[in-house]
Order: sequence, then structure tokens, then C-alpha cells
Amino acid sequence: MRTHKYYKVTLLLVVGFLAVGLRAQHQHHDDHEGLHHWEIPSKDPDRVILTFHGDPATSRAVTWRTDKSITDAVAQIAEATVNSGFTDNATTVNAVTEPFDLGRYKSNASLVVHYHNALFEGLKPNTLYAYRVGDGDTYWSEWIQFRTAKPDYSPTQFVYFGDAQNDVLAHWSRVIRMAYQTAPNSSFVIHAGDLINNAHQDYEWAQWYKAGGFIHSQWTAIPVVGNHEFRPLTEGEGRKLSIQWKPQFTLPVEKDLPPELHETVYTVDYQDIRIIVLNSNDKLEEQTEYVEKQLENSTAKWHILTCHHSIFSPARGRDFQFARENWKPLLDKYNVDLVLNGHDHTYARGHVPMRTADTASDDGLGTVYVTSVSGPKQYSLDREQLKSYSANGYQPDKTAEQTQFFQVITVEENKLTYVAYTTLGEEYDRAVITKDFETGKKELSQIEE
Repeated sequence: MRTHKYYKVTLLLVVGFLAVGLRAQHQHHDDHEGLHHWEIPSKDPDRVILTFHGDPATSRAVTWRTDKSITDAVAQIAEATVNSGFTDNATTVNAVTEPFDLGRYKSNASLVVHYHNALFEGLKPNTLYAYRVGDGDTYWSEWIQFRTAKPDYSPTQFVYFGDAQNDVLAHWSRVIRMAYQTAPNSSFVIHAGDLINNAHQDYEWAQWYKAGGFIHSQWTAIPVVGNHEFRPLTEGEGRKLSIQWKPQFTLPVEKDLPPELHETVYTVDYQDIRIIVLNSNDKLEEQTEYVEKQLENSTAKWHILTCHHSIFSPARGRDFQFARENWKPLLDKYNVDLVLNGHDHTYARGHVPMRTADTASDDGLGTVYVTSVSGPKQYSLDREQLKSYSANGYQPDKTAEQTQFFQVITVEENKLTYVAYTTLGEEYDRAVITKDFETGKKELSQIEE
């Protein structure tokens, strides 16, 4: 009898544990109903991304995501070595943890996740570092490498993408991966807005991170906010910046600008290249003053401006008149070298004034303007509209449509070389700006259509 009682108690305990386990499993399943495995947060870090925050020669910011069980997170960093011994010298940096409720947007799963960010400061210039992020104990990312900038003007290369936006995992993934295959040692990458289609939809952000994979954690990102990064959170409300934007990108805060523009308008100085990032969706007047301030006192050798909306729109029905009337005069005045746009889902490169190296005058070259697209959503060119910009001194040089592109830009000595590649990795367009740093005069060399 004693034996039978033992078996009965044991059976009841097993059944009880199974019931608890099934309830827990059911609850877990409910929380993640309909999610792909690569959307589901866990204790392991995911969506790891590097951004600029401070001097690129001595600092970086890293941001990542976990489930809500990770309440204390850290990042570790060390100078990379030829073997794993560098881990003995790793420095630990405490992260800031921010709870984030995906369910604020009704189309997302009702989940609370944690975003973590850490700043690497006091780094050595021109040094290869390895870093990882995690809970400081059991759950870690892999070790990831990046190189800090040099303190002075030196050769560098970076990548620029127009809109990814739609079907990002299916159709943008091959573009970013071909870009990495083409220019793996790029120092940073500019994403010129409309990274996804629906601002608050976490499924789309999950696609964007999965499409780029480790590339996001290795190439330092300069994200630009587009119109599709703005949507109402609920019906009847005004547009709001993507609820994921600030938690997932740790970006510089320009305190003199209105709070609505924080972390969407900022400047990066990389090895004597000044990159001005604008928010072409809102509070444009305030940014006009900001642009002039960033240009009038700059001593950089090259100046690049990027915003989402195209200043010289090549697609039908698009017209960013405010920028042509208010921003372009400043770009002319301060001899800005290159403007990188998206929004129009087609390709156009042009310049002002209407002169090249072959027809140079005392005025020389002004600004080169590029509109490009990296995702599958494509529009048709409006060639007549492009011609109409001659009143603004604009000359279209190279155009394309129904083609996904990425661009690799190389700066070395007194030359800026711009190359547009198709998603097949084939060169489509090339232009070289040659600049006299003493006088500021420039010439444009290009392959004619």
C-alpha cells in the first residue's frame, strides 16, 4: 500500500508540473501569436546597431533589444587582437535600459520589450575595436568589430541608400548585402529615409534588421527620417514619429532645436567631412537657420547634406519647393559639395551650375544632387519636370527608372568619387568631384550618357 501511495503522489506531481508547463507554454504562445521567430524578443540581444554619438575618432553608440526580463545590461569593448586574448582587457560600460510597449500601436503584438544603449567614449583614433552587448553574465551577442575614425583628413569610403521601404526582407536584403560585398570596409552608411513603409509596425522594423543582419552592427549608421517614419498612432490623430525611432537609434541631440526635431536633425564630422542630416517632414524654417549655422563656421574640406525629400524631384507629382527656395541658396552660398535624397523611387543625378570640367568657367561647379532608391517600389521619371529645373541652374546628368541601387562614395585627397551600382553589383553611374581646397573651386568629371 505504501508503494501505491508513492506512485499516486508522484503521478499527481508530474501531472501538476505538466499542467503548469502547458499553461506557461500557452501564455508564451499567446504573447507571440502570429510572430516569426526573428520578431520575438528573448534574453539574447537582437537588433544591434552602431550610430555616431560624439567624435567619430573617439566614440560610438550601440543600441540593442531584449525581452523585458533583462533589466540590467552592459556593453564590453576592447582593442581587437589576432586572437581571443583581447577579452582579458575588455572594458565594461553600463547601458541605459528603456522599457518599450509595442502594443501602443494596435497592429503590433501586445508586448513590452527592453531597448538598451551604451556609449563607448575615450576610444583611440584609427583603432580596430571589438565589442559585444548583453546582460553581463549569460546572454551575450557575438564580438563585433569596427574601426574608429582618424583624427585628421584621410581617405574614407561610405555607402548611401535611398528608400528601402517595402518588402524589405524579401527585396532589400540583396541590395544591402551586395553593397557590403562591394564595399565591406566602408566607414559608415547613410539611410536616406523611408527605411520602412509603416512607421510604427514592428514587423517591418524586424524585416529591416533581419535584412541587414550583422551589417547594422558593424557599419555605423546615419539614419535619416522619411515621411513613412511618420504615421498616426490611432485613427484621427496627427502624424507621429515612429515609436521605435528614438529607442532603437541613439543619435545626437541638437539642444538648440525644438524637441520635435531631436534625434532627427544632427551633424556628423567624419575626418574633415561634415554631414548635415535634416528632417524634411516638419519645422523646416527652424532647420534653415540650423543649416546656415552648420555651414558658416565650418572648416571641413567637404560638405554633404542629406534629407529624405528630393530638392530636385525627378518623379511626377513631387515638388519640394521650400527646399529649393530656402535651402538651395545656402547650399550655393557655402559651396556644399553633395546632396543625397530619396523619396521619389527613381534615380537622378544632376548638378548646379550647368557646367562640367569640359565647359568650365570662372564659376566652376556648384552642388551635385542625387536622388536614389534601394527598395522594390519604383516610380517613373518625369523628364520634363527635370528640364524645368534649369530655371534654378540645375542640369540633369544621369537618370534611371525601375532599378534598385546602392551608392559607394570614396573621398581621397582632393577627389570625391561617387559610384552608383545596381543590385546586381554592376556599375551604372560614376562621377568625380575634384576640388581645390584653397579656393573652393571644383570640377565634375563623369561618364556621359
